[in-house]
Amino acid sequence: MRRTLALILSGALVATPLAAPSVAAAQATSTAKSAISAQRIARVGAMLQSYVDQGRIAGAVIDIRQDGRDVYSEAFGWRDKEARAPMREDTIFRIASQTKALTSVAVMMLMEDGRLLLDDPIGKHLPEWSKTTVAVPRTGGGYDVVPVKRPITIRDLLTHTAGISYGPGPAEQAWRDAGITGWYFADRTEPVSAVVARMPALPMAAQPGERFVYGYNTDILGVLVEKISGQTLGAFLEERLIKPLGMKDTSFFLPPEKADRLAVVYSADGAGIKRAPDPGGWQGSAHVGQGHYLNGPRIAQAGGAGLLSTAADYSRFLEMLRRGGEIGGKRYLSRKSVELMTANHLVEAPYPPGTGFGLGFRIRTDLGKNGLPGTVGEYGWGGAYHSQYWVDPVERLTVSYMIQLIPAGDIDDVGKLRALIYQALE
Repeated sequence: MRRTLALILSGALVATPLAAPSVAAAQATSTAKSAISAQRIARVGAMLQSYVDQGRIAGAVIDIRQDGRDVYSEAFGWRDKEARAPMREDTIFRIASQTKALTSVAVMMLMEDGRLLLDDPIGKHLPEWSKTTVAVPRTGGGYDVVPVKRPITIRDLLTHTAGISYGPGPAEQAWRDAGITGWYFADRTEPVSAVVARMPALPMAAQPGERFVYGYNTDILGVLVEKISGQTLGAFLEERLIKPLGMKDTSFFLPPEKADRLAVVYSADGAGIKRAPDPGGWQGSAHVGQGHYLNGPRIAQAGGAGLLSTAADYSRFLEMLRRGGEIGGKRYLSRKSVELMTANHLVEAPYPPGTGFGLGFRIRTDLGKNGLPGTVGEYGWGGAYHSQYWVDPVERLTVSYMIQLIPAGDIDDVGKLRALIYQALE
């Protein structure tokens, strides 16, 4: 374990800006000072350690960076509580829906390669999606199946406004009967493309563009990346993002030699936490268990929720985005593409107050309406195992919080984490 701020005894850490700028729009509105209080940011560690001591979490890793510099990085508690194996900063986590950010960036890369347009109908590239339907509930029960009012576009998938859920909706039973429900793919013995090819025959949950419906959108985008690039999603991400960024511990399935670095999954049960079953199974709407990332079929590379990573690896990816698509002298995306991804695209579809959604990220649009500490323009998301991340271009921050807790119950660690990070800004 290490605490980078322990080296700073004066009370504040001054971050030296890197040579390349972050997104220009954020620079123009920035009022942030280049300092974080060492004494005040230490409250983050005190809070997380108290949750370990109380048995509310087994362990976690937090990686906070400003201007690309570590300002607070530490591991807390246990990677495997029963074995008394301590959490370390190089512990590997199942990041679930945090995978969506990498897949969304892959789609934008293909746009910049001239291979697609965001307003392309998805059926242009995946012909089976050329004709889809929507289930409309009837008064008194049942539903009618009607045609879509317009084709589903790539932009719809990036913004989760395609009307495609993880199964729930008026036609939920039809999706269940087809064996397509929930976000978890790691136990499947067929590629994601085979599952996605069966989806268009089922009625969707809403008309394209009318509602935010969280679901298989990014898994479909992963198949799109495979179709256009001629590579598996894993190979594309490895070649274009993971390897050049130096994300040495990010992959869809765990190499056997890294088995002793994988964090154990725990579940909140009302009285504390308990070790999740191995490999586990569906409990309600969640797949609860250690999963199939080490000993499973190792076939389905799910663009919506399949990757493993570390806090440091993910922070490197976030820093590339914060800097407007460039890091280490290499450009991954244009500055304008990052600006487009991090703008609010939900101009009509409703979303929780003070927030919107961009091309792969939740966006903070109004500080007061949202009500949480933060900054207008910050963006991020999280994963089913309770991990969280966000990028704050104005304060020049990236935050990667890794934990393995599903279900998480009523734990309030993320809210407190936000409060304690932002109270430390000078």
